[in-house]
Amino acid sequence: MKKILAIVMLLVLVAISCTTAADGTRKISKTGIGTGIGAAAGAVIGQAIGKDTKGTLIGTAGGAAVGALIGNIFDRQEKELKEKLSGTGVKVERTGEGEIKLVAPENITFDTNSYIVKSQFKGTIESIAATLKAYPDSKIIVSGHTDNTGNDAINNPLSVNRANAVANLLQADGVAGSRITSTGYGSRNPIASNSTVQGRQQNRRVEIDFRGWFDNQEDVRY
Repeated sequence: MKKILAIVMLLVLVAISCTTAADGTRKISKTGIGTGIGAAAGAVIGQAIGKDTKGTLIGTAGGAAVGALIGNIFDRQEKELKEKLSGTGVKVERTGEGEIKLVAPENITFDTNSYIVKSQFKGTIESIAATLKAYPDSKIIVSGHTDNTGNDAINNPLSVNRANAVANLLQADGVAGSRITSTGYGSRNPIASNSTVQGRQQNRRVEIDFRGWFDNQEDVRY
């Protein structure tokens, strides 16, 4: 068993080997990370089921293939989103293997205290919808966020209504409703300090989380 685990660890290290970027820096491949994680997980499952070397190696190979596939799909999806959303004010973040987050600040999405989507942001939503339709296995969570100005009686429903407004436009642009979960957090999940004007501006936002899969969540209502 120790020899098999050593082989698995070697595969993981190879899978997450670094690549050289255009600027000469060394970066860890996201696809490689997925391959490594999949290989390790597959090895454990294979050993548990087969309880022998063959089972471990089969599990390693299968897990590595699945992990590499997921990583590659999200690499391409991230690249496409960054290209389409360049210059729109929407930030594209890779938050994990099989996870991408879009952050859209209030100044490009809604007027103050409104949940009517700004006309100029509707084109951006169309671009996001196009990517979603090109990658039909991805699901998304649309979440609304506010700063701490005002009280929960105002902020909570506002955040929900803003998330729902974006979700509804995505559906209107052809994304199946079964792929979308919308929720609102009010002021509960700040990403900056609410003690400054700049911080409050950052906290007033809509986020769209892309996932390969996730547990269904019910809309948050207040």
